[in-house]
Amino acid sequence: MTLEIERRFLIKNDQWKEFITHKILIEQGYLSYDLDDWITRIRFDGKNFKIALKKHIKNFTNYEYEYKIPNSEGKKIMTNLKSTIKKERFFLEVDQRSWIIDCFKEKNFPLEIAEIELNEEKEEVILPNFLSKEITGLKKFTNLSLTKNPLSQWKKKDLKNLKKK
Repeated sequence: MTLEIERRFLIKNDQWKEFITHKILIEQGYLSYDLDDWITRIRFDGKNFKIALKKHIKNFTNYEYEYKIPNSEGKKIMTNLKSTIKKERFFLEVDQRSWIIDCFKEKNFPLEIAEIELNEEKEEVILPNFLSKEITGLKKFTNLSLTKNPLSQWKKKDLKNLKKK
């Protein structure tokens, strides 16, 4: 059984850029849309297509199973999706910890989200000074939700959550 335990944060400044080790472009879409059930995601990272099955368990822990699929099949699936999200993913090393920053494109620009994967929910994390509000568990910030309801369609009052603090 594979568990994904992660915390997510909004970004307040560009200081994270000094910690970049590498980056990739990602396009992903969903074959299921119920956040309370199993989620089926397809992702293309510029080289490979992968199908992932995810299910929320509790707090910020999910089951996650990911499988590489043939590119020809991945292309066929992606071209038949209603909508996808595109993002530039940056990999960082900060205080000997691995972080990911997703900079969303197109309909979700200029959203930037930082993620850190943990070994257990109780694990203590030193939060870098480029982080703003924690959004772990906020459904409207999930990639699935951003596919269905992109940032460009949010109401002004909802956009206030993105203000840098």
